[in-house]
Amino acid sequence: MDTDLTNRDTKQTSSATRLEEQIAAEHTRLLREAGLSTAPAHHYQRPVERPFTREERAHVTILFGGLSFHHDRLLQAGLEGLGYKANLVPTPTKADFQTGKEYGNNGQCNPTYFTVGALVNYLKRLRDEEGLPTEKILSDYVFVTGGACGPCRFGMYEAEYRLALCNAGFDGFRVILFDRDGGYSQSGMQAGLEMNLPFFLMFLNAVFIGDLINAVAYHVRPYEIEPGKTNKVIEKCLTVCEQALREKDHRTWKDNTLQKLIAKIVPGDSNINGWFLDQIGSKHYIRALKECRKIIDEEIEVDYTRPKPIVKIMGEFWAQTTEGDGNFNMFPFLENEGAEVLVEPVATYVDYSLNYYRQYTFDRHGISDDDEPASFWNFKKQLRLKLDYGRNAFFFYLVQKILTREYNRLRQALDSTLHPLANQLELERIAHPYYNSRAEGGEGHLEVAKNIYYIYRDLAHMVLSLKPFGCLPSTQSDGVQAAVLANYPDIIFLPIETSGEGDINAYSRTQMALGEAKLKCKDEFKAVLQHTGYSLDEVHDYIKQHRELCRPLQHVPQSNGIVGRAANFILHVAKLMDQDPLWGA
Repeated sequence: MDTDLTNRDTKQTSSATRLEEQIAAEHTRLLREAGLSTAPAHHYQRPVERPFTREERAHVTILFGGLSFHHDRLLQAGLEGLGYKANLVPTPTKADFQTGKEYGNNGQCNPTYFTVGALVNYLKRLRDEEGLPTEKILSDYVFVTGGACGPCRFGMYEAEYRLALCNAGFDGFRVILFDRDGGYSQSGMQAGLEMNLPFFLMFLNAVFIGDLINAVAYHVRPYEIEPGKTNKVIEKCLTVCEQALREKDHRTWKDNTLQKLIAKIVPGDSNINGWFLDQIGSKHYIRALKECRKIIDEEIEVDYTRPKPIVKIMGEFWAQTTEGDGNFNMFPFLENEGAEVLVEPVATYVDYSLNYYRQYTFDRHGISDDDEPASFWNFKKQLRLKLDYGRNAFFFYLVQKILTREYNRLRQALDSTLHPLANQLELERIAHPYYNSRAEGGEGHLEVAKNIYYIYRDLAHMVLSLKPFGCLPSTQSDGVQAAVLANYPDIIFLPIETSGEGDINAYSRTQMALGEAKLKCKDEFKAVLQHTGYSLDEVHDYIKQHRELCRPLQHVPQSNGIVGRAANFILHVAKLMDQDPLWGA
């Protein structure tokens, strides 16, 4: 009986096996007829990469890029001031875009193609034009870039860099990734790139100075009397700031009474206390920017009576920051069309990231690391969680206050003529009814908030949002902007998706929106001039007698309801004329 059952089970198993084999064979035949590969899939795994160690620092060059011209140069100077060898990957061009598409995957966003292609072409020039062997390039160069995660293709940049480098013949080239969630690990080795406090302080100072130099250039250039003068003077200022970053002494203070006192109050590494005290007390970078202010005011003359619409730039981080083919060279295009460009500081994203952690800490108030809330009777755990929350909340509050204070110190060195950083809590409050501030990805709620903030704070006539084609976070924001425009019909808002082509269409759409902004600006200027009771010729005559009114960095008060720089300037000059007893006597 048992033998019969065993034979029957064996026959059933054999039949099932033959059936599975026939199905597999038929599946293979159909794939073959369709021209599809039947080879087993080899899934991608991140390669084990040779680390960049401290011993290699003397001969390894750190490559980076991706921000504005000024930011990149200042960061290079800062890295050299810390003792690194650094060089810039040139601003990407359309040729780099095509290279990125050639060696990379399909379906990536254009910042990927532009930046990947720029790196590959730079290495190919080292190999093909300068004659460096591939082995020497692999051993003597590393590339440092940012990374992220969330609903964005930015999270795949690292894999794209590695794939394109491999396809271009640079397999094994080292890519160092760091991001908001700690993507660069130094554990277990003496890291070649030490991301310690001096590094981050250098980074912040270089970014802040770059933001301010950028803002000054776009603030002054549309009103310069001598064409091209602003670019020449800004180059001088950039040299001054580069020198300050290279010459910065990063050694800690020795035998300092205040440092010793803080070391007793705040236990920890005395070096960290020294670096921190040096940052908040030193005027090293302030002196450099004051020298820049003097150069700008002495060498440039402006005519602020020219009405020009102010266009606020926002959008995806890379597209709103780069200055080249990656965003259709939109900044010089706007200036050539008669606009003043209000660029976005990189410091805003730094502040936004800090606010993200502050918000995350608040949302997890009362939840332990094991994601379990403390029971009502567990008083010890409740107390510990409250103390942890209070400490973390105070830390992020303090860091944000210090960041704002340091930015404003540098801004004041340029006579406080530039806009302060937008308050993150206010941006969060403005955007939250339309875009939940807990939604991550890209710049989150910032695009919606900035659109409302800059228009209804009377800071811009028009908002231009630049983003890569198919960027998910920015597409979400554009969908929400429909609700914003329904409630704020006076806003002139234009979203532009960038790619490797499509310049003409983007320029055409921009010109149409800019035409509306120009009309708004001119009507505002005429109304203000009529309100003062002076003619434009009278205003010009008064300016000729007062050289200080031709200074680029003079303080012009912002009047309620008035956006344009020229309109605000006319009100300012008219007030001076009214108060001048010698005028018209």
